[in-house]
Formats: sequence, C-alpha cells, structure tokens
Amino acid sequence: MSDFDGKVVIVTGAGGGLGRCHALQFAERGAKVVINDLGGSVHGAGASDMADLVVEEIKAAGGAAVANKASVSDPAGAASIVEDAVNTFGTVDIVVNNAGILRDKSFKNMTQDEFDLVLDVHLRGSTYVTKAAWPIMYEKNWGRVVLTSSTSGIFGNFGQANYGAAKMAMLGLMNVLAIEGASHNIRVNCLAPGAATRMTASVPGSTLDADNPPPEMDPWLVSPAVLYMCSENAPSAVTIHAAGGRFSRSQTFTNQGVSLGTEATFEKLADVADQAMDMSSANPLDPLNRKRRG
Repeated sequence: MSDFDGKVVIVTGAGGGLGRCHALQFAERGAKVVINDLGGSVHGAGASDMADLVVEEIKAAGGAAVANKASVSDPAGAASIVEDAVNTFGTVDIVVNNAGILRDKSFKNMTQDEFDLVLDVHLRGSTYVTKAAWPIMYEKNWGRVVLTSSTSGIFGNFGQANYGAAKMAMLGLMNVLAIEGASHNIRVNCLAPGAATRMTASVPGSTLDADNPPPEMDPWLVSPAVLYMCSENAPSAVTIHAAGGRFSRSQTFTNQGVSLGTEATFEKLADVADQAMDMSSANPLDPLNRKRRG
C-alpha cells in the first residue's frame, strides 16, 4: 500500500505549477485531495476556475478530489478549505501550503501595501490554513505540514524583500510547529523549490517559459520532496531544496563564539570579533533536540 492511500491532502495554490504537480502525485498514490486555488494572477488579482480543471484531471484518472476557490489570506476562506476537506472526505491528514503571489520591486520603491500583500498570502495564509487543520491532526495523533520557503528568503534575492521576508519566516514557523507537534506525531517541514512556473516566469529578466519548461526545470521533479516530507517516515524541522531532480538540505549552524561575561564592552568585543564570527568549527542546530526554553 502507498503511504498516501486514503489520506486526505490539502494543497493550496494547486490550480497550476508546483501545486498542481503535488496534487496529481498525491492523487495517483491513492490520496483524496482538496484542490485550493483562487485562480488569480501571480500578482494576486482576479479569479478563475483553475481548481476545477485539476479536479477534473484527477477524477478522469480515477482519483478523488474537490475544488475550493477561497483565498488563503482570508481567515474565513482558509478555514473553509479545511471544512471542505472534512465535509467531503471526513478529515484532513496533510496540508501543503503552496499558494503565493509576487510583488517584486526594490525595497526603496516598494510600497507598504506591496510588502503586506505578499506576507498576507505566503505567511498569514499558510498560518491560517495550518491553524484550521492543526486541532484535527493533534486529536488524531497524526499529521504532516509542508510550508513552502524559497532561496530568496534563505539566501536573499534582489527586489524581493517582501517575498524573502515571508519565505524566511516559514523556517521560523516550521521550527516552532515541529517542536509543538512532535508529541502528537505532527511533522512539519519546509520546501525550497526551483522550477519553471507562472511565478518564476514573471520575475524580471527571467527567460523561463511556464508552459514549456526545460526538462531540468519541470515542476513535476520538485514534488517527490513534498511527498517524502509527508510520508509515514517523514523527518521534521527539515528544509529540503528540490529542483530538476536534485534534492539537498540547508540547515542553521552555530559556532562556540566567545564569552566576555559581565565585563563585556564594545571595545573588548572588537578585539575578539574574528573569533566570535569564526564558523570554521560550527555545528548544525537541531531544533527538535534543543531543551525547551521559557
């Protein structure tokens, strides 16, 4: 039997691109899938029936799916996604937070609204959907959550202060939820994908064609990482990079630093700054194995 046979999976932003590929690959392994997509542009404007098309595709292949066209950035809309999962399939086992928009500009030229709108969809939207599903997972002692991060947040990218801030926030959210969910077998991970999609094709200077992606940038090749992070033996508090069939991990490292005690001053720190900043013997930090802090 597949790890996903009979599992109820929510995929947000599943009307196209990465989300569609995630949904199709879950469905072909026996999962029942809620296809959420407002159907708007990559900038978040408008609406369409993209979700319905993916549902039809899954049903035509013999699978089970239902469409939801709510906006994840609206708390009531996000809650309706989970309600549709429960009303149609009886529960929710897996949440893949994939929905997102772009409003790229240099920080100097970016308006506060353009900053906030991106956080509303990526960060708050992921939080709203996960929050609605969390009690169900907690009660049944089983759940899997994927948050979609990006190298734009983890490493930085010009013109994406809003997007990068939201995507790096996913790692913080993951670390805390992985700790809080551990006692109830809820595992929470981050995906940092690379693929040719409507979103990446819209980035200024991009030569990618979302309709005809080069083989090495096909979004289909990213989804195996998502399924792995939602499997029975999934890790937790892990960030996986996936692009073109290549999979890797990034992680936070910490060094030993220096201790100046109660006599610390700027001048004393400046004298040992090289030692304090030295990462040559740094070690990985595992949030699940740290002592709980107050």
